[in-house]
Amino acid sequence: MSYAASLESVRAARERIRGIAHVTPVHTSRTLDARVGAELFFKCENFQRVGAFKFRGAMNALSRLDPALAARGVATHSSGNHAQAIALAAQLRGIPAHIVMPENAPAVKRAAVEGYGGRVVPCAPTLQAREDTAAQVVAETGATLIPPFDHPDVMSGQGTVALELLEQVTDLDAIFVPLSGGGLISGVAIAATELQPKIQIIGVEPSGADDAQRSKAAGKRLPCDHPKSIADGLLASVGELTWPIVRDRVAHVLTVSDDEILAAMRLLMERMKLVIEPSGAVGLAAALQPAFRELGLRRVGIVLSGGNVDLSKLFAPHA
Repeated sequence: MSYAASLESVRAARERIRGIAHVTPVHTSRTLDARVGAELFFKCENFQRVGAFKFRGAMNALSRLDPALAARGVATHSSGNHAQAIALAAQLRGIPAHIVMPENAPAVKRAAVEGYGGRVVPCAPTLQAREDTAAQVVAETGATLIPPFDHPDVMSGQGTVALELLEQVTDLDAIFVPLSGGGLISGVAIAATELQPKIQIIGVEPSGADDAQRSKAAGKRLPCDHPKSIADGLLASVGELTWPIVRDRVAHVLTVSDDEILAAMRLLMERMKLVIEPSGAVGLAAALQPAFRELGLRRVGIVLSGGNVDLSKLFAPHA
């Protein structure tokens, strides 16, 4: 079956972003290994530019625009990390970026977008409002729309995570990947399963935004109407282009509660001194579940997808 991304497109993306995107490190923890009964290898995308894996896909997509099209700028809609990624990629290419963000997006992410030179266009916190506002921006500016996940170049760019991880760590049994719209997991799944057909790609999503798990069970795409979770980056439903890869190449989709996400974040901070946003901690949260041992996995890669935590409440002035 033909998918929107391939091993070849992921390899091509890697060459385009080489020397621009960071090759992120892999960290380990003997304490966490002992707790879960397996060797865990954490792919630290919190150390990527803009603090998240999203820069890979954004930079790849913008690199493919021809000069005349690029000159009119780019637009997107995003709750945060993709917004920052597009803003920085546009800055590096010297073109305008129009970023539609929901009014409830974390302040730290909006500030980062503006810091990279992006123009923020606020909208109501619904998918329909995001899409309608982005369409209006495109109509007014002539910018090219680069969606957060359902785009071949974005998917291929995100897949470079897998190329690096499989070179950094040998003999992985599985890779745990945060799952929302599916841009990251689709790219990772295509690259990893083509290179190592026996590897298991396991998606993890919040229990309050479990569309992928329900879709896998039903064999058809079932969007989530009212997602709710502390993991603000995992509230989108699987896309039209990403769904076939999730359906065919993702072995399992697991869900985790907000309490489990918070516990995983705390462990990563206390034991590994890593600052990880809620969306990035879901892989470890799943590995900490009792059911993880039943999977019989020995060596597991876990993608820590980002580290953009909103610290404003923690450091707010006290009365």
